[in-house]
Formats: sequence, structure tokens, C-alpha cells
Amino acid sequence: MSFLKKPELLIFDCDGVLVDSELIATAVHIEALAKCGYIISAEEYNDRFVGMTDQQSYSVIESERGFRLPEDHHESVMAEIANRYARDLRATSGVRQTLQALNLKKCVASNSDTTKLCLALIVTDLHSFFWPHVFSASQVARGKPAPDLFLFAAQNMKTPAGSCLVIEDSVAGTQAAVAAGMTVIGFVGGSHCLPGHGGKLAEAGAIELFNDMATLPQILAGL
Repeated sequence: MSFLKKPELLIFDCDGVLVDSELIATAVHIEALAKCGYIISAEEYNDRFVGMTDQQSYSVIESERGFRLPEDHHESVMAEIANRYARDLRATSGVRQTLQALNLKKCVASNSDTTKLCLALIVTDLHSFFWPHVFSASQVARGKPAPDLFLFAAQNMKTPAGSCLVIEDSVAGTQAAVAAGMTVIGFVGGSHCLPGHGGKLAEAGAIELFNDMATLPQILAGL
């Protein structure tokens, strides 16, 4: 792996990278969708929708079925996710030690809305590593896979896009970072990552893959 120069800024996705949240959120979504008559397996949901904003996934589902989800659908989903986060959410193994060891500027850029994003970081005691440099798709016109969020984060962190290194676990996030002109390494250590997921990230533009967050400082040292 090579980088033209040492990266100035590390941009972390949150769900599936900093916190092992995807299976929790997926379970809530598929249960809520089932009540609306839309049946989908966790594997298919993860394959199709992980990395999208909730609003993007809702639009796809409504278009496919030609119906509208209930007005309170998202509110109900977020309330249940908050309940399960408080009970079950954990930081990704090794991430706390890694964040303590890193001496580069860092921030978070997530497709989650601001409330859900901050809740995930607070529940797992990771908030202090990043605050106030926590950026959500709700702050830009388009979420991932558009580049808007990553460019917004870089601008706020006063760093050129070409000097940013992104850690992502989703195809949409990898595509967004590449479109923003940033280098991406793919994390495949989340509990939602099935065999073959790394190949999808590499195809989307990730230059390297890793499955143990504790190894990130060593990976960065090799840039």
C-alpha cells in the first residue's frame, strides 16, 4: 500500500467501523418493515442497504412496492434502535486502544443522522475521541455514495481531500470517499461482514483491507 505523503486527516465511518452496530440496526429495520408487509432477510438487507442513509433505503423500498411507509415509521425505528443501543451496543474490538495510539487529526463522517450517530459514540464511550469533529449526512445535501459528506468533513477540518485517509466498511462509503478524491482502506471486521465483502470494497476502490482494528496503527505506519 502506498500514499503520496503521510495522511493529514483520518476520517472514520461510525457504524460497522467504530461500533459494531449494523446487526442491531438491521434487526430493528427488518422487524419494522415486516409489520408493513415488506419481508426481507438480514443478509439481503445488509447487502442492499448498509451504508445508505435510512431515507435512501426507505425511498428504494417504497418505489419497489409502490406504497408509503407510515409517517411515524422512522421515529419508531429510531426509538427502538436507541433502546437496543443502550442495552447491546459495543465498541469495535481494539478501537479504543487504537484511537489512543493515533497522533493524527481524526473525525467521524457517517450516514447516520446526528442523534443516532452521537448516541452510538456516547453509549460506547468514544465520543470524547472525536467531539466536536463528528459529521452526519443530515448536514449535507446528499449522503454516501455521493462525496458531499466527506468533502464537508475535510473542509471543516481544513484539510485537502487528497490528504485524507478514510476507514470504511460499506460499498457506498467507499464509493463516496473515492468520488471525493480520498484514499480508502476497508474494514471487514464487523459482525455483519460476510465472506466476499472485502472483494466488494476492493472493487469499489479500497486500496487495502483489514479485519482487526488493533492493527490500524501498524497499517498507518506503513504508508
